[in-house]
Amino acid sequence: MKEIKAIIKAYDEIDRSVMRAAIATVVRVEGSSYRRTGARMLVLDNGTWVGGISGGCLEGDALKRARVAINNSRPTLITYDTSEDDPHQIGVGLGCNGIIDVLFCPLDFNDPNNPVEVLKTCIQASRETHILITISSVNGDFQDIKPGQLIQYKGPESLTIIGDQSLESSVDHAVKQRIADKKSGSFTCEAPDGRSLAVFIEILPPEIHVVLMGHQYDVYPMCRLLKEIGWRVSIVAELLKVNSKISALADEIRAPSEFFEMLIDEHTAIILMSHDYKTDKINLPKALRTSAPFIGMLGPKVRSEKIWKELADEGRPVNESEMERIYAPLGLDIGAQTPEEIALSLAAGIRAAFSGRNGAFLKYRKSPIHPRS
Repeated sequence: MKEIKAIIKAYDEIDRSVMRAAIATVVRVEGSSYRRTGARMLVLDNGTWVGGISGGCLEGDALKRARVAINNSRPTLITYDTSEDDPHQIGVGLGCNGIIDVLFCPLDFNDPNNPVEVLKTCIQASRETHILITISSVNGDFQDIKPGQLIQYKGPESLTIIGDQSLESSVDHAVKQRIADKKSGSFTCEAPDGRSLAVFIEILPPEIHVVLMGHQYDVYPMCRLLKEIGWRVSIVAELLKVNSKISALADEIRAPSEFFEMLIDEHTAIILMSHDYKTDKINLPKALRTSAPFIGMLGPKVRSEKIWKELADEGRPVNESEMERIYAPLGLDIGAQTPEEIALSLAAGIRAAFSGRNGAFLKYRKSPIHPRS
């Protein structure tokens, strides 16, 4: 999401009287690659760009390809194959051993539905998961769709623009499968008359939202790191106690009495880090009343267990399903000591939980880092 926001910002700042631009999007990955599907790169015809589609090995060639697409006013789909030991193949030096399809689409500034404008509407909308369908390529005669087109999926009716019932049904089925799996991916289908269509189905959730319930000095490095990652950060604390440096970084600051007025959803993590036992004890039941799937408690395990016991004694026990949402002690075991290192541990733990990972060393992972297609 951070990359998309940077692209939109650069797009809005383009001097359209003298400048042209294209958007490059990774629409298919087979095997290994540094960036996955959905990675984007905005390219201006003066040679500058924002974002990226690889670890740096493809950007030089991508710049040339984007400028060709701009000059020809026509989208192009380029396949980079680093799976063969060919010294002449761009990107082979990285050793990724993957096949990457990148779609280069020139941007029409007068088209309110160009890909960047569509992304902008997603960012400006409320916190919801958006389903985007990029037309990667078409084979045959299609009246209303063309490569580079970006469709916002709101239901089967969004696909009538394809103009073929069998293809619409196939794409709709693929979209629903991707929604169920919560994973983006490419899909190709063929109509009875031989025409075919390749699309990239993108599941675009809102950025992770972290609610920091506390005002002590360690909130500052935590807030700074989370904003660098590109997440949304809210702080819940007595307003007069919040440091001005923290106020400048946070997206939102709320008094404890306004906690339930906040927008807390399935992409939200709530962190209890007040460094005050009574405050965290009061805040835990509040956090459990929300839909946040992640509730972290700073401090040693014995402290958390004491809170749970006292709540049970007071008639508010933490049940089994609630306990699954609680991460205490919070963070990954990296030996963190300083506030900055602790912030790194906490952020990594949040990311691992939302990704369904355990945060272990990748050297011990038996399967690929990313799902292979």
